Amino acid sequence: MAAKNDQQTLKRRDFLNDSIRTLASLAIGGLAGLIVTRSNKTDMVWQIDPTKCVQCERCSTNYVLTPSAVKCVHAYDVCGYCNLCGGFYRPDAKILDTAAENQLCPTKTIKRTYIENPYFEYTIEEELCIGCGKCVKGCNSFGNGSLHLQVRHDLCVNCNECSIARVCPSGAFVRVPASRPYLLKGEQGLESHAKLQEIQKIRIRI
Repeated sequence: MAAKNDQQTLKRRDFLNDSIRTLASLAIGGLAGLIVTRSNKTDMVWQIDPTKCVQCERCSTNYVLTPSAVKCVHAYDVCGYCNLCGGFYRPDAKILDTAAENQLCPTKTIKRTYIENPYFEYTIEEELCIGCGKCVKGCNSFGNGSLHLQVRHDLCVNCNECSIARVCPSGAFVRVPASRPYLLKGEQGLESHAKLQEIQKIRIRI
């Protein structure tokens, strides 16, 4: 009888040991998977490829956070500083002034500043930008395409499945290395990239 009890005790002990080992393996595997997932999420971020973007306006309607993390960016070294800017003015504008009815942007994000005849500088106030891309479409249609959309990573939560990427009709939303998160136009792309990263760091500290 004692021998039988000893055997049952050993079986129970073996069962418990096997269960503990199994649970430990699952926990380690789960932790490893979590680390890999976080590493992948950290190493890669969402960005808009300007060469594929068709300015469908879905960046301003299918976002996760309000306002959208998608903002208009201006490649100044590409810009012609035009008097008649296709990204600033509505196609049917009667007068080339800064009146709201003549501006293409619904939130008056672009500011027009006189430099010298016939040159004007156009700057983006990002806090007003909703990422609709109307100015980008106008710039591409009637200008040289210096305006383009980019994801601001101090605003983006970098979801595993981006809600905008799901509905992007041209596949412009792509995953890029976090070490180089912007796809900028212009010869000064590297310099602009460094400036954007510095701006992002300042915003995060604030």
